[in-house]
Amino acid sequence: MRTVLISGASVAGPALAYWLRRYGFSVTVVERAPALRAGGQAVDFKGRTHLRVLERMGILDEVRARRTGTTDLVFVDDSGRELGVMSGEFTGGDLEILRGDLAEIMYDKTAGTVEYLFGDTITDLRDTGDGVAVRFEHHPPRTFDLVLGADGIHSRVRKLAFGPEADYVTHLGYYYCVAGASRWSDAATPRDKAAGYAHNTPGKLAIDGGPKAQQMYMFAAPELDYPRNDVDAQRRIITETFADMAWHAPRMLTDLADFDDIYLDSISQVRMNGTYTRGRVALVGDAAYGNTLAGFGTGLAVVGAYVLAGELASAAGDHVTAFANYDRIMKRYAKIAGNSNAGPFLAPRTALGIKARNWFLGSRFFTLMMKYGDKAANDIDLLDYPQLVGADPVRPHLN
Repeated sequence: MRTVLISGASVAGPALAYWLRRYGFSVTVVERAPALRAGGQAVDFKGRTHLRVLERMGILDEVRARRTGTTDLVFVDDSGRELGVMSGEFTGGDLEILRGDLAEIMYDKTAGTVEYLFGDTITDLRDTGDGVAVRFEHHPPRTFDLVLGADGIHSRVRKLAFGPEADYVTHLGYYYCVAGASRWSDAATPRDKAAGYAHNTPGKLAIDGGPKAQQMYMFAAPELDYPRNDVDAQRRIITETFADMAWHAPRMLTDLADFDDIYLDSISQVRMNGTYTRGRVALVGDAAYGNTLAGFGTGLAVVGAYVLAGELASAAGDHVTAFANYDRIMKRYAKIAGNSNAGPFLAPRTALGIKARNWFLGSRFFTLMMKYGDKAANDIDLLDYPQLVGADPVRPHLN
C-alpha cells in the first residue's frame, strides 16, 4: 500500500484524504493547529461542477443542511444612506457554509481511516527518488511515497519543495481582516443573518455584519512586516488604519478589542506557471492556485483534490504519469481564479472609484459578471475516475 502525507487539514487536505483512502492509499494528515478550527468565515461553491464533487463524496446533503443563509452586502455613506447593493447570490454562490463546518464534515468522513497528526508541522523534506524523507517539529522522522501540500497560500510544503514564498506569491496591494467569524458557528446565532453593511473611504472598507464574519476590513497597503500568529499585532494594525473612519467604525474598533479570533492577511495570488508538482511532491488548493477572495478558492480545492487523487488511482500510484495529468487538467481549470483582485473593487483608492463601483453594482454589467463567474466555475467536465486502482478512467472532452 502506497503511503501519502498530506499537509493541512482545512478543506483541500481532508478532501484529498477521503479520495486517496477510497482508492486504497495509506494516508497521514499533519496539521499545525492543535485541533480542527471551528467557525471561520463563510466559503461557497458555485455551479454543477463543485456540487457534483460534493455529491460524489457523499456530503452534499450534509453541507446543504449546514449552509448559511446568503445575505446581501449594502454599501452606505456616513449617515447610513444606501449607495449600492452586492447581492447574496454573488457573495454566497449556490451553496455557502462556514469553513469550520465544512472541515468538520470532511474530517468526520475520514477520521476512522486516516491518521491525523494535530499540533505538528513539517520542518524538512528530502526527495530521495524512492520516497520523501520527512522531518516533523514534534513527531519522529518518517518516509512516505508522496507528500501533498494542501496547506494554504503560505504553504510550508511549497517553500520546502519548490523554493521561497516570494518566488511564487505576489502581493496584490491590499490586506483584509476578518474578526468574530467563530461566533457565526454558535448554535445561538441564526444561520440566516441580516444583511451586512459596508462603508468606504478611499482605499479602505469596513463591513459590519454580513456573511463572512461579525466584522471585516480591507485596506490598500504595501507589504507589511508583522507576525501572522500575533493577534494583538493584527488588532493594532486595524485600529490604527481605521482610526480616522467615521460611520460605525469607532464602535467596531471598540468591539474588536473583545475578539480573539482575528485573522489579517494580504490579498495575494499564487503563480506556479501551471506546474504544481515536483518529483514526489504535489500542491493542491490555495498552495497551488490560490487567489485571495477571488471567489473560487474552496471550489478549486475540492475539484483539485478530486482530480489529483483520481489521477493517482488511475495510474496505479505511478506519480510521474498522475502528476503530469493533474498539472495539465488543473492548469486549464485553475484559470478561473484568473488575475482578479478584489481589493480595487471593494476598496477603491479614490472617491471617484467608490462612486463608479456603486454605480456598477446597480448596472446590467454586474449581472453579466455574475453569469460569467457561474460559467467559469463549470468550465470542466469531471473525469469519471475508477473505483479500483489500475482501472482506466473515462476521460471526457474538456471544453
